[in-house]
Amino acid sequence: MEKKRQKISSGVRYLNRILDRLHIGDNVIWYDDAGSLAPEFCLKFLESSQLENKPTIYVSFDRSPKNLLDRLGKLSKNRLLTVLDCFTYGKGSGSEVFLEFYSKNIKRHGCSIITVNNPRNSDVVIDAFYSIHENYKGDVRFIFESLTGMEQLWGEEALVQFYSHACPRLYELNTIAYWVMEKNAHSSRTRARINQTAQIAIDLSVRRGITSLTILKAENRDLNILDKPLQYWSRDSEICFEDEGQNLGHVSMGPRIKALRTKRGIPQKKLAKLVGVTPSTISQVETGLIYPSIPALLKMAEVLSVDMSSFFREKKSETRTVFRADEALGVRLHDLPDASIDAKLLTPADFDAKAELFLMEIPANRTLTSHFFISKKEEFGYLISGELNVNIGNSIHTLRPGDSIYLATDIPSQWKNPGQDTALLLWVKLR
Repeated sequence: MEKKRQKISSGVRYLNRILDRLHIGDNVIWYDDAGSLAPEFCLKFLESSQLENKPTIYVSFDRSPKNLLDRLGKLSKNRLLTVLDCFTYGKGSGSEVFLEFYSKNIKRHGCSIITVNNPRNSDVVIDAFYSIHENYKGDVRFIFESLTGMEQLWGEEALVQFYSHACPRLYELNTIAYWVMEKNAHSSRTRARINQTAQIAIDLSVRRGITSLTILKAENRDLNILDKPLQYWSRDSEICFEDEGQNLGHVSMGPRIKALRTKRGIPQKKLAKLVGVTPSTISQVETGLIYPSIPALLKMAEVLSVDMSSFFREKKSETRTVFRADEALGVRLHDLPDASIDAKLLTPADFDAKAELFLMEIPANRTLTSHFFISKKEEFGYLISGELNVNIGNSIHTLRPGDSIYLATDIPSQWKNPGQDTALLLWVKLR
């Protein structure tokens, strides 16, 4: 019986769940349709490995060291990262413009950078990364970017022989390796031979601006999603999947969008106009009849001033203590003209708490013909400055600076600022 292997994170939550995480020994082949999709997943894997304090060897054939370090950003500062540079004397042909990088102080980058002087010889490359591996104990992570670059230097047959030899050995050495190849740059025969050796094979594609991930192979997993395209997108270094909410028991996207829109006081028609779709589309999205396109989702997040991930979770898990002034959001109040009141929600739109805090500015000599909200919940107000008259039932009450007001079930029929100065009112609405 095969020994049960340890499971680790890929750095992408949804991918962890559908794959039952990565297993020590996995060789993961990424077939990149566009040539630019896999690096995002590599970065998340590298980030996760560094959080676990695991050494990672990054073998680069397609990027110069400077380009790669710029791409890695703060991840390049980690002392457990080793970059094996197969570019400078490979595709870079030993050009002075690339060698100049080594004439400067490269120690400031934090990671180790090792140059392979003859990357056109596959045996030299093999010896190089195994020599680095010998310096570490425990599981080591590998990222090979890319198999396409290797084939351009070695040829098809040499590439397949290299991969067929390296994968089993890396498996026995208890590593996890990511291998990237541009799908359309290789023959179907080469892809089939590569796929046969890998433990996991994943296809990344883009069609009409929509990116999708398809798991082609996953050894030792009982999956029901093989060969099923899963739409995803990336923003602000996060990777989110369209059906993440439905498949993982998270909040349904449509009602969440509606809740955030309502919180901002934006009518469906206005949101539709700002996003560039019809009001019917917004209605169908909010009722779960259809899913919006990725560009539409991005625009909705921008209009509602939230991260796109907020559409797929019910509440933030983080506990906030301080909210900065620049996080306040202008909101439109029900049936009140925009010029009659300036209302701001003082907490982020996707922050869920038992109360919502607003700052109301009512201009001088202005009358509001209805209350701020249609609500049966408890509400509190504190007048910071100015003067306000409020009609409740048959009574008119006057509020002056420092006065408070409490509403349980009564809803004011009118607010009026009789003074010459803007009235500033702090308002708390319980959820």
